[in-house]
Amino acid sequence: MSRRYAVIGNPVEHSRSPAIHAQFARQTGIDLEYGRILAPLDGFVEAVERFRDAGGSGLNVTVPFKLDAFAWAAHRSARAAEAGAVNTLRFDDGAAGAWGDNTDGAGLVRDLGERLGFALRGRAVLLLGAGGAARGVVGPLLDAGAARLVVANRSRANAERLVEKFATRAVHPVFVPLDAIEPGFDLIVEASGSGLRDEPVPLADEVFAAATLAYDLFYAAAPTAFVRQARAAGCRRADDGLGMLVEQAAESFFAWHGARPQTEPVYRALREALQAEHAQRPPSR
Repeated sequence: MSRRYAVIGNPVEHSRSPAIHAQFARQTGIDLEYGRILAPLDGFVEAVERFRDAGGSGLNVTVPFKLDAFAWAAHRSARAAEAGAVNTLRFDDGAAGAWGDNTDGAGLVRDLGERLGFALRGRAVLLLGAGGAARGVVGPLLDAGAARLVVANRSRANAERLVEKFATRAVHPVFVPLDAIEPGFDLIVEASGSGLRDEPVPLADEVFAAATLAYDLFYAAAPTAFVRQARAAGCRRADDGLGMLVEQAAESFFAWHGARPQTEPVYRALREALQAEHAQRPPSR
C-alpha cells in the first residue's frame, strides 16, 4: 500500500513538490502518493490532523504555515529549533510522535556547493530579509563556514530579532540598514521576496558588481527581478532558488524514507518545464 504525503500551504496550487517527489520515488523504487492541501489561513492544525488521521505519513509545509508547523510539532530537529520554523513533518506515532524539521538551509547550502560550486567557508554573506525564509538559512550558512554574515532588512525590529537569535554563535550575524550597505560581499542572498513582487532591492550597483554570486531563494518561470537587477549591475553570476527547492525536497525525502535521491536530473527537468511554460505565455502588452 502506498504511503501518503502532501505539501500544505495557502496558496499551494503552484507547488512543484508533487512532481519532484514523483521523480524521487521513481528513482528509488519507493511506492508513495503525493498531493497538495490548500489549508484555510486559520485552519492549519485542523487540516494537518485530518490528513494524519486519514493515514497520511508526512507533509511538506510551505507559506504561510512554517511557524504554525513549528508550534504544532511535538518534536523538532536541532536545525528546526534554531530556525524557529518547520517545513517538514513526519508522523511517527500520531500527534505524540509528530516530528518537525527545517530543510531549507540545508537545501541552499547543498545547491550552492554542489551545483554552483560556491564554497562558503571564509566568505562574506549579505542576507536580504528577516522573515521565515531568512530564518531557515542563517544557521546552515554559518555551519558551512561563512566568516561574516550581515542581515539587511526594511524593518529594523525584525532583523534585530533574527540577529539576536544567533548572538551566541562564535561567528554571528549582525544587522546593517539597507541604505548603509557597502561593497565587500562574496554572496548576496535575497530572502525578502522582492523579486517575486517584481521589485528591485535598494542596493547600489557597486554592491552587486563586487559579489561573486547573487542568489534569490525564490524562483519563477522567468528570471526574477532580483536576478535581473544583479545581472544588470555586473554581478559575476546570479541564480534563482529552483536548485534549493529540489535540494530541500531531497532532504525531506531522506527524512521520510532514509534514501537520498539524485537531484540534478530533477533540477534539469524542472528548469526545462519552467522554460517551456515561459515560452508559451503570450507577450505582455
